[in-house]
Amino acid sequence: MESKQLKIHNSLTRQKEVFKPINPPFVGMYVCGPTVYSDVHIGNVRTFVSFDIIYRYLKYIGYKVRYVRNITDVGHLEGDADIGAEDKIAKKARLEQLEPMEITHRYTLGFHEMMNTFNTLSPSIEPRATGHIMEQIEMVQDILDNGFAYVKNGSVYFNTVKFAESNDVYGKLSGRKIEDLFSETRDDLKHQDEKNHPSDFAIWIKADENHLMRWNSPWSVGFPGWHLECSVMSTKYLGKTFDIHGGGSDLKFPHHENEVAQNHGACNAAPAKVWIHTNMLLMNGRKMSKSDGNHITPVELFTGDSTHITKAYSPMIVKFFMMQAHYGSTLDLSDAALLAAEKGYRKIMEANRTLQQLVYEGAEALNDEDTEIQALMNGIFVDMNDDFNTPQALAKAFGLVNKINSFKDGHIALNSISRRTFEKLQYIFTAFLFDICGLKDETLNSEESNGITDELMQLIIELRQNARGNKDWAMSDKIRDSLAGIGVQLKDGKEGTTWIKS
Repeated sequence: MESKQLKIHNSLTRQKEVFKPINPPFVGMYVCGPTVYSDVHIGNVRTFVSFDIIYRYLKYIGYKVRYVRNITDVGHLEGDADIGAEDKIAKKARLEQLEPMEITHRYTLGFHEMMNTFNTLSPSIEPRATGHIMEQIEMVQDILDNGFAYVKNGSVYFNTVKFAESNDVYGKLSGRKIEDLFSETRDDLKHQDEKNHPSDFAIWIKADENHLMRWNSPWSVGFPGWHLECSVMSTKYLGKTFDIHGGGSDLKFPHHENEVAQNHGACNAAPAKVWIHTNMLLMNGRKMSKSDGNHITPVELFTGDSTHITKAYSPMIVKFFMMQAHYGSTLDLSDAALLAAEKGYRKIMEANRTLQQLVYEGAEALNDEDTEIQALMNGIFVDMNDDFNTPQALAKAFGLVNKINSFKDGHIALNSISRRTFEKLQYIFTAFLFDICGLKDETLNSEESNGITDELMQLIIELRQNARGNKDWAMSDKIRDSLAGIGVQLKDGKEGTTWIKS
């Protein structure tokens, strides 16, 4: 484990910092999960895929990671307000004439299915807001006892003005000036008279008689504010201060800023040492929006049933596309970008199969070719240690693809590298693709390699070879062209003929 080499861009300090866990080799990481009232958005998928790679890499370099990702199943109001709006889940339940838990169960299952489709690992713990109501009530009381909240008409509000006067914490994460924070609000104006200041936010909300999700508390029958659950569940499972807190950049304000305030208000401690935020997924150069039609769902990507794309793309191709940009940069989804990702994905998967099938019969001595390959392999980890830079690491991997193809085609003799380098290349290349990036080989050749399709293809290849041996070039070309017509490409090389789905 080379912990001193790993640097992470900390959103709180806006700098890359050497990662130093609080209690190595243990690492605590909390990531804000979905609000389960609808199918997961492809932009959110990018966030969870990014944190899956971060989780995988931390584990790969030797850390014992406790990864906590919550399920929001109460308290997230329309428009991200904290009062004066309807709960997103309750609204969906009312419209569909179902119980709220039916809604959350349906979309939680759908979320898990989509995460499995993208081959992400399950978190260590996946707590639900509704499973931690008592702990949330206790944190509200702690904040009240510490003088940073007040009760009005059965609701409890965090006192942002008093908190800001007591320290220089509020506004640091989002980078907003205190004056701006105090002037901004997302609440319905008719509820402002309950607050001491417009910037104050609800941590417990009194429910009206029509509200479907409600619990008894010392202040009223009501429900917790949206921001509270993450403060409660992160500290419950990771401690008052833990290593990493993550989420989408859209959560910096108000959600994460208010989390920080709550943790200080209840625990007198910062929740996380390092904050990681993923950036937006655009489409065709613009922000995704259902209202103007610039929108696509994961399922539409898989089926091709969208005017924005010319064909269907498999989950691993979409995932490979997501790795083309650093998690902290915007990424523009387009048909052209997906087509390029498909080509790259197939090329790198074919190279991996070729590499694993090569048989080494070389010497043990190191030479210049060893040095170049070792530099590319080491470069993968230099890039991953540089704030999990997947696009740069992939560039090094494609450098190795060129070497692998040169071995296969005979342009570089396999015995020009040492056995040690060759075996390390086989291990590192596979580990990077599958253990760290979480990809799977979905190409036709690998999927069917032990089945009837591969057997049929080998028979066709033999028939073509016989035709070529008999100098029946017309038949040989007919076989090749017919296969190309159905999307199967033959590749003739020094080791024989192979096939891929083109």
